Amino acid sequence: MENLLTGQEPAIKTLELRKIYKSQKNDSIEALKGLDIEVPRGSFFGLLGPNGAGKSTFINILAGLVNRTSGQAKICGYYTIKDMRLARMSIGVVPQELVLDPFFTAREALDVQAGYYGIKDSNKKTDAILEAVGLSDQADAYARSLSGGMRRRLMVAKALVHSPPVVILDEPTAGVDVELRQQLWAYLRELNESGTTIVLTTHYLEEAEALCDKIAIIYEGSLVACDKTSALLAPLDKKEIIITTEDALDVVPKELNNLDCKILSPHELLICYKSRNFNISKLLDKLSDGGINIIDITTKEADLEDAFLHLTSSAKYNMSD
Repeated sequence: MENLLTGQEPAIKTLELRKIYKSQKNDSIEALKGLDIEVPRGSFFGLLGPNGAGKSTFINILAGLVNRTSGQAKICGYYTIKDMRLARMSIGVVPQELVLDPFFTAREALDVQAGYYGIKDSNKKTDAILEAVGLSDQADAYARSLSGGMRRRLMVAKALVHSPPVVILDEPTAGVDVELRQQLWAYLRELNESGTTIVLTTHYLEEAEALCDKIAIIYEGSLVACDKTSALLAPLDKKEIIITTEDALDVVPKELNNLDCKILSPHELLICYKSRNFNISKLLDKLSDGGINIIDITTKEADLEDAFLHLTSSAKYNMSD
């Protein structure tokens, strides 16, 4: 497993990856349209896109569950077709569906999963993995008796039995409560800090923004953006500030005539601005000098949801031309 040790290859790399599905009517559906994606080793990588964008097809090709139509896909330097065994040993996949045998205990589920990878009993890390995902006290409980959150953690544990350098999680926190989501976030951060490359698909944009250092956005099978999270947000430098005043206002104060400002309500002003060339302190001083008493100030910055909507709407517009 030389490539796993040298770290010279990206964790995942695809080149012109295409997948065309044929319907019963022989219609063609192009799920992936020449996808070029490179996931750096050790990164926490987010894969975002609306339903039907091609995320699941991309994951299933990497996992060896779906055959590509054309193009190439590599995991830690191993081709998913030519080096199938090594590629599959390099990746752990946590599907969105809870696929567990109800008649196996948590410990048995991990032991069976390890057997699929040819891991000898002496090399199994069952107890350590169960402890890592917080299931030590449920090791001998049947999967059918576990709560939904515990089952989700057991799915993560199954993906880790062969110590893969790359772990892909498809909507890992879908349908789980806030407390469990926070616990899973903490564990994924620890896993990533230990050197494991994490690829995360999620519909919770705040989740991707909080966890991922790099994000790819795909739309209708095409890559529309792939960059550091901060870089994706940079073009959306527009910010908003809402100022609540003590006295009612009928018109925008003259001190704000040179700004993008409007009255939301008699006591609320909305100001839109670019953070690079805006000084809030000077603005407040001007209002104070003008006799306007301020009760409250709230600000709003662009987040990943804004970037996502901006990029996907732009992609939709370009595809319609």
